[in-house]
Amino acid sequence: MYLPRPSRSAAFALMLFSLSSFAQQKKKNFTIAEATNGMATTLAPKGIKNASWQPATGCLWQSDKDGWKVTDYSRSAGKHIYTVPFGKYPVRVSGTPTLRWLEENRAYFVNGTDVVMGVLEDDTWTWTHAAELPAKAENITVDKSRNIAYTIDNNLYVQERSTRTKLPVTDEQDRNIISGKAVHRDEFGIDRGIFFSPAGNYLAYYRMDQTMVKDYPIVRWGTTPATADIIKYPMAGGVSHEVTLRVYNVTTRSTVTLNTGTKNADHYLTAVTWSPDERYIFVAILNREQNHLWLNKYDAATGDKVKTLFEETDAKYVHPTHPLTFVPGHDDQFIWHSERDGYNHLYLYNTDGKLLRKLTGGRWVVNELAAITADGSKAIITTSKESPMEKHVYTLGLQDARLQRIDKEPGMHNVNVSADGGYILDVYSNADVPRNTVVYGVNKPFAHEVLRAENTLTAYDRPQVKEVTITAADGVTPLYGKLILPTGFDPKKKYPVIVYLYNGPNVQLLHNSFPASGNLWYEYMAQRGYIVFTMDGRGSWNRGLKFEQATFRHLGDVEIADQLRGVDYLRSLPYVDAKRMGVHGWSYGGFMTTSLMLRRPGVFKCAVAGGPVMDWSMYEVMYTERYMDVPDDNPKGYANANLLTKVKDLDGKFMLIHGTDDDVVVWQHSLNFLKKCVDEGVQVDYFVYPGHQHNVRGKDRVHLMQKVTDYFDLYLRP
Repeated sequence: MYLPRPSRSAAFALMLFSLSSFAQQKKKNFTIAEATNGMATTLAPKGIKNASWQPATGCLWQSDKDGWKVTDYSRSAGKHIYTVPFGKYPVRVSGTPTLRWLEENRAYFVNGTDVVMGVLEDDTWTWTHAAELPAKAENITVDKSRNIAYTIDNNLYVQERSTRTKLPVTDEQDRNIISGKAVHRDEFGIDRGIFFSPAGNYLAYYRMDQTMVKDYPIVRWGTTPATADIIKYPMAGGVSHEVTLRVYNVTTRSTVTLNTGTKNADHYLTAVTWSPDERYIFVAILNREQNHLWLNKYDAATGDKVKTLFEETDAKYVHPTHPLTFVPGHDDQFIWHSERDGYNHLYLYNTDGKLLRKLTGGRWVVNELAAITADGSKAIITTSKESPMEKHVYTLGLQDARLQRIDKEPGMHNVNVSADGGYILDVYSNADVPRNTVVYGVNKPFAHEVLRAENTLTAYDRPQVKEVTITAADGVTPLYGKLILPTGFDPKKKYPVIVYLYNGPNVQLLHNSFPASGNLWYEYMAQRGYIVFTMDGRGSWNRGLKFEQATFRHLGDVEIADQLRGVDYLRSLPYVDAKRMGVHGWSYGGFMTTSLMLRRPGVFKCAVAGGPVMDWSMYEVMYTERYMDVPDDNPKGYANANLLTKVKDLDGKFMLIHGTDDDVVVWQHSLNFLKKCVDEGVQVDYFVYPGHQHNVRGKDRVHLMQKVTDYFDLYLRP
């Protein structure tokens, strides 16, 4: 067939249309607000909302505009979908609450200080106002029998289900004796202080006496005149608080104290776990030196110690972070997390303390024990078995220790498992996948994709990200890094570099997740013509004890050596301008940033350090003594890491940032540093965020990242 050629005018019009389309499709740059908070707000990939598994049903609930969308996976692998109306709430509720199930047809949610209970019958919710708690109520905890515990200031209260009477469990008059809250400054995996027994007949709780700890003022600048909030802050080597565990009998309203060692109360209590029959409580006791752990069994009725099940020791430190997990149908068996072989693995014990079998092993880490199937045959776990850069989902046979991978795609997988362990909601991402949501069946295997999120960043001009492996300063250990190249990268040009780092315990910066860069601020800086480099050196998390303990007793030494190997790599690249290098980090990363500027002067032209520890003897007992021992036993290590004595060595432009209300790394760290700068005649730049604690959150974080950006622009851009 003959097709006539378009006229010259038509061709010209077509060309103009094409140019117009090209202009419309031109990629855009991130704003500083998008680069800072976008992945949690306007640029967040779509996901399902308020997901929860209804017990004993295989039904996944999620909120929708017309009610709760329910997908029944027990009937047709995700094809049976229906909607349950929200129902009429007895209180004003903003948005859709997340259901917290108590049993198959009963759930509750907490709305401020209101507790609302719901009963589900014939796909209809009937809601009742179960409790209107005082305005100052915190740590609201509801047990399966519908008793409600909460704290007000330093005391613990309970509302009984039958009478709805609010009763004081404690009546401490001294504000420094605190019940029902997390203790030991939230170390050792502690995130709460209230522990209801399985049937709700007893309430165990932490009681912390910190009257002996030195006072520390946190100045609140929101009023005129400013006020001092006096807190207790135990610093390394100093007197710490004393913690006991008490048990309140909800029926008799009587209390007993577990005999965890009153003659030597300078220890830590964690891994608090009730036995399924409510007769016993298991507690891991860790000595002040943190190198010896006892897992003890106590009689809940009397508080007496029944026996020590086993002990764990380590020449450096033992770091328990998980409670016991009992095996369904086997009330005398539980799973214990331990790093005794150098990696966090799972061990099956009986309640007499006999090791039945080691369940996992290898040069990789169990990240999470998510659930155990109702028949007690399998556990669902996540691990770093494939790579420290990824997290995958497995079933684990409790009889044969057989591992079987469930998920199919690379990346970071986060799971929400049904109460009976039969269904897994897997939300994952990787460098190329913004967010996918898949449901897997465990007992009757299937996979059902619930949602594949669109890429919210397609309209933006994004940089190339290179994964890098560098050998650590020990000449053996591989370290994983990412190199983010400027947009419009020209290998014939030379570019300034920003190194972003943390490199401290319990944190891993780099993963195979979305976005591939790891942080949109890195990409924002790449759009401004910077190379950005980040790497997890020895001392960071998820690589086993040897990797983490490499920094023991000398924080800053090994980490600096490893980060400088990264600098050597950068200098080897022909497109890196080694004379225009900057470094930035916060908290431990702030300590590392300051350390590099003072202990290796001249490497970086400029730096921005946020919330840094300047002197480890001024940091909290639990964290510091784990990694540094007490100051009297390690004076050389503390002196070497003390940055206040090295101010005169600063060579380069340096900005220090701190929140005035910081009760983690107290403001005095940076104030002492400034005083030393004045004494030594050293000029630095300084900025504070009034009213902010250890991190600057919300809209003010945009201001923070603009300030950091401007500082690098001032000294690194040509």
